[in-house]
Parts: sequence; C-alpha cells; structure tokens
Amino acid sequence: MLDDSPRINDLNDLRAYVQGRLCEINELEVDAFVMTERILVRGGRPCGLYFCLHGPRAVKFTAIWETDRNTVLFYSPTGERVDRTRLAMSPSLVPLAA
Repeated sequence: MLDDSPRINDLNDLRAYVQGRLCEINELEVDAFVMTERILVRGGRPCGLYFCLHGPRAVKFTAIWETDRNTVLFYSPTGERVDRTRLAMSPSLVPLAA
C-alpha cells in the first residue's frame, strides 16, 4: 500500500492532495471551490486536520487526516466514508499548533 501512497512533504502538499482527491471523487473541477480546514485536538494536543470542500449548492465534501495512523479518510456529503489513503510520509502539525 505504501508504494501507491502519495508523497507528502509538507502541509501545502497535503492540502493540495486532499483538495485534488475530493474533487476527483466527486467529479468537481479543481480550484473551483473553497476548502477550509481545522486542527483536531485530543487531550490538548493536535491529532489531525479536518478539511471541508465547500462545493456547489452548499454541499460539503470532507476529509480527515489522522496523524496517529497517517491516514486520510474521505467522506461523502451524507457522512459515508468513500475512500481512504495511507500516506508514505507525514507532514508536521507543529507550525499550525504554534
């Protein structure tokens, strides 16, 4: 599985990958919609990022990057998991948490 994993060197690479994959899964044009993100915190420490692509007609497509498993989980607007990607490398959340 790691052979097919995308190479993510930093948070900008992660953002671009998540946005591109959400657009691919949902047949949307890349960069046509705004994507927001939030840091996820567990026990007072950052544990991942929540991404939300704000699509057409107020539809929201989401993904969560779990730092513990270094996995990105992709969800449909109804909350159903539609894809999962394990990353080969893990960017650091330290710049965001500071």
